[in-house]
Amino acid sequence: MTLARPSRAAGVPVVVPPFLVVAAILLLAINLRGPIVAVSPVLDAISADLGISATTAGLLTGLPVLCFGLATPAASALLARVGLGRGVSISLVVLLAGMLLRSVGGLPTALAGTLLIGIAITVGNVAVPVVIARDLPRHAGPVLGAYTAALNVGSMLTLSLTVPLAASLGWRTAVASWGVLVVAALALWVYATRGAVRSTPGAADGAGATTTAQDDRTWWRRPVVWLLTIAFSGQAFAYYGVTAWLPLLLRDELGMAPGAAGLSASIFQIAAITGAFGVPVLLRVLPGPRAVVLIVVAAWSTLPLGLLLAPALWPVWCAVGGAAQGGGLVVVFSLIVRSARDLADNRRISALVQGGGYVVASTGPTVVGAVHEATAGWTAPLLVVLGAIILLGTAGTFSAGLTGSRTG
Repeated sequence: MTLARPSRAAGVPVVVPPFLVVAAILLLAINLRGPIVAVSPVLDAISADLGISATTAGLLTGLPVLCFGLATPAASALLARVGLGRGVSISLVVLLAGMLLRSVGGLPTALAGTLLIGIAITVGNVAVPVVIARDLPRHAGPVLGAYTAALNVGSMLTLSLTVPLAASLGWRTAVASWGVLVVAALALWVYATRGAVRSTPGAADGAGATTTAQDDRTWWRRPVVWLLTIAFSGQAFAYYGVTAWLPLLLRDELGMAPGAAGLSASIFQIAAITGAFGVPVLLRVLPGPRAVVLIVVAAWSTLPLGLLLAPALWPVWCAVGGAAQGGGLVVVFSLIVRSARDLADNRRISALVQGGGYVVASTGPTVVGAVHEATAGWTAPLLVVLGAIILLGTAGTFSAGLTGSRTG
């Protein structure tokens, strides 16, 4: 099977093998989280070099997540204006520029580069699900699972290898060097999407939707919408708070060397692949989504509780918690699908849940860093993370109860 897209210039179909499109999506996904977490293993070096506090350093991982919430309308407008293929290409160029800018100069340029990174990645976040639905509708489920896994592979690569690179090249060159992956993703993306037509206005909005005018005015008042927003906020806050500070926590609590701590923290990222593919299986075999939510939350909670009560078993807690955080993302989006009445409803709920959730999540690294700085320890920060996971569990359980009887 191949994908044939009409050429804008000559109207001649351009044959694109599906595996090439999948490869482009996965390489793009590796760059949609890696550039953010690349600074996590070297935050202490960045803080010392730039003369900033731990709270301020947390902005280098928190600001991009804030962009995920606030820049979504602008990202959607860009994609509607220039098309999916060209819009993602532009975002990758901006991403590369942001990574380079972050690695030169002082704090102002670092923050400016970080903002560019966040805006660019927001475009990719919005575009990928639409590309999958447009070009790979028969394989959307497996590709979405692989896409979610690739997000964590990108984080794992940067967490495990940034410290060794920084030891030889300095943190600035080490962090900027991941731009090589951006260049590779751009080249493959342009090749895989060559000749793709621009998206027609509203094409991604769910043609044929049956939502009534009354639904258009009242959809956001439904309790399940806000419960899912709260659940996603807890999930994302915990993920970004842990991602930003886990390497430093392992160094402080277990006396690990910087390189070993970064490599150890990568277990948390790579284990998410298990959750990304495992939760869809659980949703099929268990009687309802509430049980899946409880399983995910129980596994997620082992990370902060385990590091508090039995830190020597950190590989177990990182692996189990990592699998749970990958599954948490999947289970929230599965609940969105169950709660949506049609495609248009799905799109609106997804936008609110992600927008609101990422705004809350953007405070995760800063809040966890501030609590650590105020208490000079890791007990209170881990309890903050546990509180966010409990929020996911509470809101997720109630929303699962509201959606469990639906078949959509």
